[in-house]
Amino acid sequence: MDVSYRQIKAFVEVAKMSTFAEAAVNLHLTQPALSSAIKKMEEQLGGKLFLRNTRSVSLTPEGEVLFPNAVRLLHDWDNTFSDIQNLFAMAKGHLTICAMPSFAEAHLPEILFQFHQRAPNVNLRIVDVVMEQVIHEVTTGRSEIGFSFEPERKDGLIFERLFDDQFVVVVNEIQASLLPEKVKWLDCLKLPLVMMNRGSAVRHWTQTKLASHGELDIVAETGQLSTLGKLIQNGLGISIMPSICKKQMEGLGLVVKEVSDEPLIKNIGLIRNTRKSLSTPAQSLWNLAIAHYA
Repeated sequence: MDVSYRQIKAFVEVAKMSTFAEAAVNLHLTQPALSSAIKKMEEQLGGKLFLRNTRSVSLTPEGEVLFPNAVRLLHDWDNTFSDIQNLFAMAKGHLTICAMPSFAEAHLPEILFQFHQRAPNVNLRIVDVVMEQVIHEVTTGRSEIGFSFEPERKDGLIFERLFDDQFVVVVNEIQASLLPEKVKWLDCLKLPLVMMNRGSAVRHWTQTKLASHGELDIVAETGQLSTLGKLIQNGLGISIMPSICKKQMEGLGLVVKEVSDEPLIKNIGLIRNTRKSLSTPAQSLWNLAIAHYA
C-alpha cells in the first residue's frame, strides 16, 4: 500500500468541507484532480470513504474511523519535519558537550555566551569531567564535542588545536618564599608534592618531567585539580598544573610561578568522534570555538 501525504490531506480536507468543490479550492487543485486522488486512495484501501450526492459528501462508517487517525498523521508529519527544519536552522534543539573542569571554568562561559547569542533556543548540557572522561564521553557518543588536552592516542577521534598551555608551579605564600624567583624543575623536588591520581594524563606528564630531574616526594594525590588547590592552600605540598588553572588557584590565594627551564607545554583543543557527523548546532559551536582562538 502506498497512500501518500497528499491523498491523506485531500481526504481530511473533503471530510471537513463536505464538498469536493470547496476542498479543491482550499487545496489549490482542480475538482477532477481531487476526485481522482480520493478515488485512488479508496481503491488502495479497498472500499468507499465517502457517500456522495449531488450537493455534498459525507463519510462512510469506515471513513469516520479513518478521519481522526488521518488528522493525527498529518499533525505528526508536519511537526516532525518542522522540528527537523528548526534543528537545521538552530531554532530549537539540544546539544551536549563536555569539558575539563579547568577549561569549563576559565574559558567555556565566554564561548557558550557567544553561541547562545547565535542559537538562543538550543538547550545546552555541559558535562565537566577530567580529561580521560571527556575522551570517553565523546568516544561513546554521549557528548558531541569535548574540550580537552590533545590525547596521546586519537583512535576514533578528531582533534583540533585551539591554544597551547604551559604548565606552572602552584604554591602557597609560605612555599613561595622557599623557592627562587625563577623556578626550575629541580627546585620543585625540594618540597613535598601533591599530584593528580595515577592514570591521568596530567599526572603522567608532570611526573615524567619531574622524574627526569630527580626523586619525587609525593605526599598526596587526588582526582580533581580544584582539590589539589585546597591541599596546597593548607600547606600539604606544591603541585604542577596546567596554566588554565591560574585564575582558579589565585582565587584561593595561591601563588602561580612559571618554570624557567624546559617548559612543559601541551595543546588544548576540541575533540569529536570520527564515526559520527556533528549536528548543525554542534558544528556551529565547533566553528565558533576555532574562530574564537584564531
